[in-house]
Amino acid sequence: MTTTDAAPAPESADPATVVIAVLGGTGEQGRGLARRLAMAGHPVVLGSRDAGRAQAAAEGLPGEVTGTDNAVAARAGDVVIVAVPWDGHRALLASLAGDLAGKVVVDCVNPLGFDKQGAYALAVEEGSAAQQAQAVLPDSRVVGAFHHVSAVLLLDETVETVETDVLVLGDDREATDLVQALVGRIAGMRGIYAGRLRNAHQVEAMTANLISVNRRYKAHAGLRVTDV
Repeated sequence: MTTTDAAPAPESADPATVVIAVLGGTGEQGRGLARRLAMAGHPVVLGSRDAGRAQAAAEGLPGEVTGTDNAVAARAGDVVIVAVPWDGHRALLASLAGDLAGKVVVDCVNPLGFDKQGAYALAVEEGSAAQQAQAVLPDSRVVGAFHHVSAVLLLDETVETVETDVLVLGDDREATDLVQALVGRIAGMRGIYAGRLRNAHQVEAMTANLISVNRRYKAHAGLRVTDV
């Protein structure tokens, strides 16, 4: 696959044909999501500040995965997943606002701090990472998702299905429907609509609780929503 410019995914896009770009694709979370989406049949473009690192990260992943720099990846994807460290979140998205205009942008960043007592949620001026993304990208359709999925399980070649629900948040119904459908294409996962972006803070913050669960029980816990 060549990383040429792609038009924004149409509102009626078939989830099975969507090209996925992952910004921060050299990190474990980004690479893990890329792996599972490629296994589901999607062309995936990994983005990084260093195109060479992205190309190296793409090697060995199943399916159709390529690597390039973040700007080229942003232009190539119909749906763009943001999996970058919190510290660089605002600056990266601001630099790519033009490239991401009109696209569905899926933010899975968790603003967390760590001290001797463990993980804790950080205060975000806009309310959450997803709301910050929407503020920085006014011409994009921002959705929050994939906050609680274990990178260890995503990358584990012995794990055939990742049994978890993914909470999907957003203000654009067609965009959240598309992301829910993409989640459902990953074996074992189910996308559950969880409200508008204003509700993203508590979803992102819950990651700190899951980290505590996983440390105590030496697990890779996710979430399941009952009666849905």
